[in-house]
Amino acid sequence: MYDPTVARLTYRALLGRRRALILGALPLLLLVIAVAVRALAGADDQTAADVLGGFALATMVPIIGVIAGTGAIGPEIDDGSVVYLLSKPIKRPTIIFTKLIVAIAVTMVFSAVPTLVAGLILNGNGQQVAVAYTIAALVASIAYAALFLLLGTVSRHAVVFGLVYALVWEALFGSLVPGARTLSVQQWSLAVAQKVADGNLVTSDVGLPTATVLLAAVTVLATWYAGQKLRSLTLAGEE
Repeated sequence: MYDPTVARLTYRALLGRRRALILGALPLLLLVIAVAVRALAGADDQTAADVLGGFALATMVPIIGVIAGTGAIGPEIDDGSVVYLLSKPIKRPTIIFTKLIVAIAVTMVFSAVPTLVAGLILNGNGQQVAVAYTIAALVASIAYAALFLLLGTVSRHAVVFGLVYALVWEALFGSLVPGARTLSVQQWSLAVAQKVADGNLVTSDVGLPTATVLLAAVTVLATWYAGQKLRSLTLAGEE
């Protein structure tokens, strides 16, 4: 289910100079904000939770997921180079699974690691806030990567749709409309983090059992359907 050659090509595409700069911009901004907040306000658990929840998890993680998930396959489909990959004797689900693993790894590195560092800067992991939001970022990275990889497979406008989901649904509706929070990867990951953090600094509108089922379902179904779409793409090319 994992092909090293496909993985190497995907890493090379995602971590090229231009894309790497884009991926690194938000984590760098998070760290700058963390340093500034710590210098101005000192170590405060509530402030740390607000910064990590309001910027890191609500904005940075989904946007990085969009870049990594769609970038793992979208550009190859757009420029037609995916035909060369599909002509190789590699099973289509293997291609999708390999690209998913790469997208997850890249999303985790550029989101979870900066979240942990920022949390340590903000309050030294007081009340387990830094670790809790890091776990939330890790869990969310898996679902986001699968979801946006699927978008990259089915649409030529995957980045636009991904950003609309990340910035409008997750960041705007997810924070203002109670019903929308139930269908939010952010809230699902917060349900996991809530079990780690001390006190009530990390909360979620979704229970942990429901969140776990939804995270697993979205990841599995998105990966499966992406494989099906890639298979149909192959058939269309052969015709």
